[in-house]
This record gives sequence, C-alpha cells and structure tokens, in this order.
Amino acid sequence: MLVHPQFDPVAISFGPFAVHWYGLMYLVAFIIFLALGKYRVRQGRHPGWRSQDIDDMLFYGVFAIIIGARLGYVLFYKPAYYFAYPAEILQLWHGGMSFHGGFIGVLITVTFLAWRKKRAWLDISDFIAPLIPLGLAAGRIGNFINGELWGRNTSLPWGMIFPQVDDLPRHPSQLYQFALEGVLLFVILWWFSARPKPRGAVSGLFLAGYGCFRFLVEFARQPDSFLPPLALGLSMGQWLSLPMVIAGVALMVWAYSARGSRNANA
Repeated sequence: MLVHPQFDPVAISFGPFAVHWYGLMYLVAFIIFLALGKYRVRQGRHPGWRSQDIDDMLFYGVFAIIIGARLGYVLFYKPAYYFAYPAEILQLWHGGMSFHGGFIGVLITVTFLAWRKKRAWLDISDFIAPLIPLGLAAGRIGNFINGELWGRNTSLPWGMIFPQVDDLPRHPSQLYQFALEGVLLFVILWWFSARPKPRGAVSGLFLAGYGCFRFLVEFARQPDSFLPPLALGLSMGQWLSLPMVIAGVALMVWAYSARGSRNANA
C-alpha cells in the first residue's frame, strides 16, 4: 500500500524566513506560462503578438490570479471562518486557493488587456488558454506536497494512506487533477490550437474541458468537512464547474456557427 511521503512543506528556510513548496509551484506555473507564451509568439502563427505582450499579461495576471484565487477560496469555501479571523486571509503559505477564484482573476486581466491593447477579448483568451493547464498541474503538485485535498476511501491498488488523516487508503485525487486538468488538458488544447480555429473555439474547449475533468475528479475527492451538504449531493467544486461546462459548450457552438466563423482569426 502506498503511503504519502509527508513532505516538509517548507522548501528553504533562512531563519524566520521560509519559502514554501506551495509558493514555489505558483512560481513554476508563471514561468511555464511565460515560456510557452513566448514560444507561441516565435512560431509566428499569431500575427500581431509580441514577446512584450506575454510579459504584460504575466505582470498583470500574477496579481489578479493570486488575489482572485485567495478571495475565491475565502468566499466560496470558508467565508464565516475568514470573516471571524480576517488576518488569516493573508497567510497564503497555508494553502487555500480556489481555481475558480483565480479564473475570475484571469477574466479580469483579459478584460483589462483587451481594453489597453485594443484587441478582441476572445483573441486574447484563445491565445492564453493552452498556456494555463501546465500551471494548474504545478499547483496540484503543490497540493500533493502539502498533503491536502486528499481523496475518498478506495480499494484500488494505487490507493494512498495519508497519515495525517487516518490509516485508510484513499484516492490520491491531487494526482488525478494533475493528470487530467493539467497534463491531459494541455495536450488537448495544444493539439487543438495548432491550426487556426474560429474565434472563441479554443476558449470554449478550455472551459468545457476543465469543467468536465474537475467535475469527474470531485467524485474521487473527499468533500470539504467544513461545507454543509449541497444540492443533489454535488460538491462545491462540481457546482462551480457546471457553469464552465455550459459556457464552454455554448461558446464552441457559437464559434462554429456562421456568425462565429465570420469572426475567426483565420
């Protein structure tokens, strides 16, 4: 039976100053975004995009994503607790980041850049959609190192014991999310976007793909104990993912319609 390695969440410490693995995974995610974005610019398949545009997206996006991810967790998952202990909202090194909150931060960043650079909103979102999944994969590795977001009990041979929880084998749901929402979604989007697509198609596939993968993995993930039962027995993650699936499918239908095709990039 596999046992979680119980990693030290602190990667490097200098006296009272500590660098946590969770924070380093965010740094890795941003580096991946920068490297992949510049590579796509060098490919020359996206006329009008410059290396400086990627730098600008990262600069504005870092703040919006971190703030959005933290506030999303605070508001979606534990509002009563953080309203009682507001000082802990700033303690990011303890984990507690919401993808859906971070995604709202991405939407705000795209909106700002579309206005600032006079570009179509969907042109920007289509460009950055394939750059995101590997960053999500890095974040899930951070969750695994922290030993958080463990799964439900399982009898499968790869079940893993998380000693900080109990001595029962559980789904390593962080690794499921790493594989599906991270690696597999990246492969699908990178392949799909390799040739010109109607405006909005790549963004739609990202929304639908992430929403579907997250919805499925939630069946293996242990529900948050601090949340009351939700309607239809679905988790908070599933309820937050359903609108993404609906919006993604609708966007792809629109993209491949006559109207969407007229607005295509190629």
